[in-house]
Amino acid sequence: MTTKSCDDLIFQIGEKLIQSHAFLATAESCTGGWIAQQLTALSGSSNWFDRGFVTYSNASKTEMLGVSEQTLRIRGAVSEQTVREMAQGALLNSHAQWALAVSGIAGPGGGTEENPVGTVWFAWASKDDFLKSEVRHFEGERVDVRGQTVINALVGLANCIDGQ
Repeated sequence: MTTKSCDDLIFQIGEKLIQSHAFLATAESCTGGWIAQQLTALSGSSNWFDRGFVTYSNASKTEMLGVSEQTLRIRGAVSEQTVREMAQGALLNSHAQWALAVSGIAGPGGGTEENPVGTVWFAWASKDDFLKSEVRHFEGERVDVRGQTVINALVGLANCIDGQ
């Protein structure tokens, strides 16, 4: 996706959120705030972007978003249950009506047999009890995995907002 098409996607997301009088919060691990940075690069994003949580450590996921220590211990940080709890925690700890969450392994190290480098879990949630999650496996260097994560998170958000 080109910068122009990414900008267009973010503009469309913003317009949809404004039309529904909604705000967005992000909960990011492997992207380290890159999604929030992309969203807030658009002038006027304060009309629909509430806040971003960068929860890189397990402790921050628990402290800032309320992710269960048991979930992290049993399922791990890179899991469906964790991103679902991250997205729900972002809604609970913000004024947003929509949230997205990402947690993954960007590499080059840190991969396991169960979660190889490039594994990223996504979740999108709304205050209307909508909750969707998916896993993707991206190829490339660390910056490539993180960049693909940003795009997938935004495309998924746009699709979820459209489906509501």
